Amino acid sequence: MEQAPAIDYRKDAAAGRKFDLQERLLAFAVAIIKLSDACHKTQAGLHVADQLLRAGTSPLFNHGEAEAAESPRDFVHKLKICLKELRETQRALLLVQRVPLVADVATVTPLLGETDELIRIFVASIRTAKKNMLQEDSGAGSAHDPAE
Repeated sequence: MEQAPAIDYRKDAAAGRKFDLQERLLAFAVAIIKLSDACHKTQAGLHVADQLLRAGTSPLFNHGEAEAAESPRDFVHKLKICLKELRETQRALLLVQRVPLVADVATVTPLLGETDELIRIFVASIRTAKKNMLQEDSGAGSAHDPAE
């Protein structure tokens, strides 16, 4: 199975380069597609590969939707969809690894690590977005009213 080139995001950050979640999600989706294509062509392999393909590429597309959100609540909702799909991907990867459904099961381990890191990023992003929404909501109600 041909693997996507490894991207060292920590090195980019240390070099002062901007963290690019879109690029990271794109690289993740590419790796998921390649793993899905490498799954055994059995009934189980095709079934799990299809599920993995849909769940593992979804965060890239839904992140784009989040960037175009119509409101802060819509933004959080779209981020939660990304998180949900990443958790589904994680379980599919564990199944691919456990059965195993690919010839080279070692290729799953780095994807599990990246999935875990992406889950952590989205959990933190959702937490921050919710906190910002609360601050905006409380700030709107505490504005100085000249009638007071």
